[in-house]
Amino acid sequence: MKKFLFVAAALAVLATSCKNERRTPVEDTTTRDSLQSIIDQKDNEINDMMTTLNQIQEGFREIALAENRVSIAKDGERTDKAQQIRENIQIISNTMKSNRELIEKLRQQLRESSVKADGLKEALESMVKQLEDKDKQLVQLRSELDSKDIHIAELDETINNLNSNVEDLTAESKEKTNTINAQDKQLNTAWFVFGTKKELKEQHILDSGDRVLQSNFNNSYFTKIDIRVDKEIKLYSKSARLLTMHPSSSYTLQQDANKQYILRITNPQLFWSTSKYLVILVK
Repeated sequence: MKKFLFVAAALAVLATSCKNERRTPVEDTTTRDSLQSIIDQKDNEINDMMTTLNQIQEGFREIALAENRVSIAKDGERTDKAQQIRENIQIISNTMKSNRELIEKLRQQLRESSVKADGLKEALESMVKQLEDKDKQLVQLRSELDSKDIHIAELDETINNLNSNVEDLTAESKEKTNTINAQDKQLNTAWFVFGTKKELKEQHILDSGDRVLQSNFNNSYFTKIDIRVDKEIKLYSKSARLLTMHPSSSYTLQQDANKQYILRITNPQLFWSTSKYLVILVK
């Protein structure tokens, strides 16, 4: 009998094992497909970024060739040197504009990519610096041409456009900074008030049913604060109770040496998460 039970138990374990083995290939295939999908996505992202990088590098190669032709022309004796310089300046101008757009495209690709591409980020910063150096070289080139009494209107236009681009970028950056600062200030602004029941009712902060901030209350009666800076409010009263809802773990009410309460906000983000208005009843 015992032998029979042992055999039955062994068969049961074997059957379970077989079932698990039958599931494993499916699970392995699903996992393999999922991993392959992730790998394919990363490969595509890397290929796209490398394509953009190669386009930028090719642009710099074309710029270098055009610069070399300009250098030969300005020091040469050919009667059509001005025309040669003009044509190559146009090539440099167009290619620099294209590279600037491609650099911005690569920056966007890096921001959106799931690939940690520190090497590409370093290469991008290097190319930005290279583009800035080309801008300076064009200004120097104009000075060299002026000394040879060669005036190229296209070069002036290119340099003016570069200056305009810099001014536009500076203005855009300043505007974005101002917008971010304004939004940041708004997000970190809160209002508080403390007073007796009579005072709060006179300002319609507390209504007849002892409900807070339900009616058209006097907003100017509140004090505006920066929640990142103002974390302590002296209440000048021996009795204090918060009427607005704020997590109890985010603040403490403590008495000073004169037994008057002080509200200390220990976790500003949590404290102000429920309401940017704070109402405290004192006596």
